[in-house]
Amino acid sequence: MPIATDFEYHKPKDLSEATGLLSRYQGRAQLLAGGTDLIVWLKEGMKTPEAVIDIKGIPELWHLDVKNDTLSIGARVTFTELIESGLVKERFPALWEASRTVASCGVRNRATLVGNLCSAVPSLDGAPALLVYDACVHTRGPVEERKIPLSEWFTGPKRTALLPDELVTAVELPLPKKKSAGCYVKLGRYRGEDLAQVGLAVLAEEGNLWKLAFCAVGPIAKRAEKIEALLKSKKLSEALIAKAKTLVVKEISPITDIRASSEYRLHMAQVMLERGLKTAAARLAGKGPAYGVSVL
Repeated sequence: MPIATDFEYHKPKDLSEATGLLSRYQGRAQLLAGGTDLIVWLKEGMKTPEAVIDIKGIPELWHLDVKNDTLSIGARVTFTELIESGLVKERFPALWEASRTVASCGVRNRATLVGNLCSAVPSLDGAPALLVYDACVHTRGPVEERKIPLSEWFTGPKRTALLPDELVTAVELPLPKKKSAGCYVKLGRYRGEDLAQVGLAVLAEEGNLWKLAFCAVGPIAKRAEKIEALLKSKKLSEALIAKAKTLVVKEISPITDIRASSEYRLHMAQVMLERGLKTAAARLAGKGPAYGVSVL
């Protein structure tokens, strides 16, 4: 299917030029990085921008490094680059595991983590792991820079806190201060390229501290704070897991669509919670399945 929409094409060389263009078009432009969402939207007429601003030539947006005990992932970093990073696999294994579930190899070679966050679809695989690692989104506009906690980033399905004249420069994750282990559990209809019917990230930290986040079972990806509060400082047991599963219905609001019924999503979210908790606990103890091995 060809792209039928006419638009101006710009390829800025630096951030100042990019934000200047965004300011000029005031919400009537679309940014192009990986393009795995944007090209589809243009072909299907879902987006009809006056301009497309290609940010692939901006060197400041490509970096994947640690400074001041913080991992910074630039806006041009792809999921494949996250998967190939030994640093990500060692320090943020739940993010590494989640990255491996995104679409297909070909898509991961182009799709960026930041683009995934900016698309803000409810089923985005990148968000749950970033939420449990307390990630922040860094944006830049013509006048100021902002640092937005990921917990405040999503404002609705396909909506974010990004302003019309801003672009995301990076996502930052503080290095875990305690020994931790994680797990990303994804339910799809089949093996291969598919959107999540349910996604769940679990992070276990020393001292019986837990962080959990769901996607695809509500308008936005978000932390499961009621379950986290229940589990806090308690040793994991079958009885505690059973009680945690009863809270799932209070944490998510799944819908029925072409991929799954709401009832099936709720049931599987409970199954995934149990398996995710047990897997993260086992990995924290130096046991359990290797990262990348599905627990469904």
